[in-house]
Amino acid sequence: MAERRFEYCWLGEVLFGDGLRLQEAFVEARRQDGVPDTLFLLEHPHVFTLGRSASPAEILAGPETLAGLGVEIHPTNRGGAVTYHGPGQLVGYPILQLQGAERDVRRLMHAIEEVQIRCLSDFGIAAGRKPGCIGVWAGDRKIGSQGIHLSRWITSHGFALNVSTDLSFFEQIVPCGMPDCAMTSMERELGTQVRMAEVVERLTGHWGEVFQRTLVRRPIDGGSVQVVVRHDPSEEILLLRRHPSRGGFWQIITGMIEPDEDAAAAARRELKEETGIDASATDLGYGHCFIIDSQLARTPSPAPQILKEHAFAVQVSSRKVSLAPTEHEEYQWVPFSEALARVRFQGNRKAIERALANPRESLP
Repeated sequence: MAERRFEYCWLGEVLFGDGLRLQEAFVEARRQDGVPDTLFLLEHPHVFTLGRSASPAEILAGPETLAGLGVEIHPTNRGGAVTYHGPGQLVGYPILQLQGAERDVRRLMHAIEEVQIRCLSDFGIAAGRKPGCIGVWAGDRKIGSQGIHLSRWITSHGFALNVSTDLSFFEQIVPCGMPDCAMTSMERELGTQVRMAEVVERLTGHWGEVFQRTLVRRPIDGGSVQVVVRHDPSEEILLLRRHPSRGGFWQIITGMIEPDEDAAAAARRELKEETGIDASATDLGYGHCFIIDSQLARTPSPAPQILKEHAFAVQVSSRKVSLAPTEHEEYQWVPFSEALARVRFQGNRKAIERALANPRESLP
């Protein structure tokens, strides 16, 4: 393939729905030459995804089991059958505009497999292909899966390499449509811990070799915070309703991190500006990346903007709230279950769940 520049970006955790939106936005931007070819590397929370050839019967677990495991189900437009994504699995989404001789699906799949095979070799794992099967195998055990979607020769979806994946989740499905398929991971093959950062470094190097591209790291465009406010002793959650001109939906406290701030300072500032509450918030240890709504982006840009959002929580003894008049028109204290039902974004729901699971914070 002719040598061209491409960007790569490590995102960390991305909710699966946010991952779909990210791909859609970058495919469209790539079509309009608003972004270069880009490889996104990330991890998803527990999810079973169905490719175009998947059957719902290939998900063996019932609804109660899935709820107990915290697994979502998402249909997709990629090729392939049912697979699992989860923590400890390196997921790669290449947004590539194929040109000329590159427009060969078999060649593309072979190249993606080759990247993983070379990466695994660096760690001492002898991996290869299996006749008649897509993906990467360590002996008779599958360690890397892949499935792509093409839209006017721009790719999306991609591959998933099991690094430290909890393989028990694969027992709840017929992985890749193969009933006798045994799954494995780098840590299972090596019997030792493997650092995700090292795998990312090795894999991106081999991506450049195999695809003959010059690698340029793409930074995340900005940061934001979300703050869950809990009332003691009722454990109700504070929700704010945005003005109709700003969407009119219910949310917890959210806001952008300013250039001269860290996340904790931004959380305290946004909390005070939006509610009048002046208190230090507890870091929930939860962050995720997503595409920011174009209406909320502060800097006009032809390229989609990616934010990393950090979650915080604070517990208060007073119900007094002073709304910022320019952003919100109403507030309510609501039970935990109602808060989960009302908030629009899954990332907000994850933060609320984390806040309720955390020890009780000190009252300000």
